[in-house]
Amino acid sequence: MSPTDGADAGTAEQARVVAVARQLAEAEGWAAVTRRRLAERSGTDIEALYRQFPDPAELVETVALGGFADLAAALAAARSATGDDDGGWPAVVTAYLDFAYANPEVYDAMLAHTPDLTLGRDPAPGPPRAVFAELRAALAPMAAGRDPDTLAEVGWALLHGTVMLTRGGRLRPDAQDQREQMIAVGLLAVGPGPAEPG
Repeated sequence: MSPTDGADAGTAEQARVVAVARQLAEAEGWAAVTRRRLAERSGTDIEALYRQFPDPAELVETVALGGFADLAAALAAARSATGDDDGGWPAVVTAYLDFAYANPEVYDAMLAHTPDLTLGRDPAPGPPRAVFAELRAALAPMAAGRDPDTLAEVGWALLHGTVMLTRGGRLRPDAQDQREQMIAVGLLAVGPGPAEPG
């Protein structure tokens, strides 16, 4: 076996461990993602697992990066599917919320458990930057003289706040569709300025 074959096997094994961690976290929460269970479910020697991920936080970050990559791909697909020149913000809103609600533990890994992975402020290279770029591209046509990066940060904050407050049961369930519609259409658009004092 060549050194390349060994590296490929190690990469495949690591990818398998990450996939199992993601599945286990979504099924039972991050507390269930122990090295012993990962080794059993992935068919990986526990010593190899310790070598691959000496710090459990590295595994969570790897899952988070995969989540960012998946979210960026979902946002890009939503934007391209609209075929519009307006950035496709409503489609991006739907894609973002669908991803967050369908993958709550991965979403937490991305945005709660890995504070070093940022979207706007000096975004980390790779998948987090790609997510921010998709949000920015979707909102830039609505900027109307405003800073597109700031608008993307506001859009992200609205989406993230909606996800977390909804998951926490702190918002009225019967108004969920109305809230999402407001975010998707009009809330970030430029409206009339403040009324002149009479």
